[in-house]
Amino acid sequence: MNPVRELVRTDRGRRLSRNHGVVVILCGILLFTLLVSMNTGQIRLSPFDTLRTLFGGGSGKENLVLFQFRLPRIVISILVGAGLSISGRIIQAVLGNSLADPGLLGIHAGAGFAVTMYVLFLGTQSFLAVFTMPFIAMAGGGVTSFFIYILAYARRREASPVRLILVGVALQAGLTALTTVTVVRLDETQYNFVAAWQAGTIWGANWNYVMALLPWIFILGFYVWSKALVLDVLSLGEEVAGGLGISVSRQRIFLLSSAVSLAGSCVAVGGGIGFVGLIAPHLAAKLVGSRHQILLPVCALTGSVLVLAADTVGRTIVQPSELPAGLVTAVIGAPYFLYLLRKRRN
Repeated sequence: MNPVRELVRTDRGRRLSRNHGVVVILCGILLFTLLVSMNTGQIRLSPFDTLRTLFGGGSGKENLVLFQFRLPRIVISILVGAGLSISGRIIQAVLGNSLADPGLLGIHAGAGFAVTMYVLFLGTQSFLAVFTMPFIAMAGGGVTSFFIYILAYARRREASPVRLILVGVALQAGLTALTTVTVVRLDETQYNFVAAWQAGTIWGANWNYVMALLPWIFILGFYVWSKALVLDVLSLGEEVAGGLGISVSRQRIFLLSSAVSLAGSCVAVGGGIGFVGLIAPHLAAKLVGSRHQILLPVCALTGSVLVLAADTVGRTIVQPSELPAGLVTAVIGAPYFLYLLRKRRN
């Protein structure tokens, strides 16, 4: 038996066992966070009451609180966290920039401006708004991404990651200002909705929004996961990817479109929750490495835990009021971004 081959096989087996262990641990943390979140709120439900209600033994009030208010919000938090983290990882791999994030690139701001215009002219009360708002947010994010790329494009050269970040930040500031001007024209109900949405509040807390978001996360998530090998190659750089026979421009368009669609659909329901697409992929990469076949599922789990924990903390820390989940993630994400920036400069 070849000792080198045996050593490689042993090392691969150890990595697989370690990665599987990480997935199991993250699933356990997510389940624990879910149970804590179900027991958290202005109306207290003990763990026993929660379990009894889950299995059909709760009172009418307990069923209403758990199944109509808390569980939809929990599921949306999980889906939003997974979608934003996968979107962030795609952007980081395709652009070759570890600091890239849907929020920093202006995708959130573009989706937010589109949603604000939709609210201004059409409102949010109709049943169709549940299913049309993700499309509106995707369109806003897509148009913004297109302009960012065009403005960051240097003559005879591809747009550099640093230029993309700088243009994205500038465009984000401009779109935020336009959104603020538009908000002045809203009535009180519309204004309250947009204000909560911009702060990153999980506002679409009902099963209709779960059903509107679920297909986007699963379909796009599975598509991106099927492109794991392409993402591995693109992470090595454009020249290496082209040399290995990858159609770089085509794959970049498809993958970035998927990232924009994931971020837009999540923003439409979860609001402007920032830094998830930055923090979760970094944490996941430290846990399981850079192979996207395992990295993408771990990104989804990490992002889900992060957003669900942020929403739970926001609902708990200042009761009876609540802090938006976006504010909680910003408190964590902003220092982490500065740390990464300083580390990159060094």
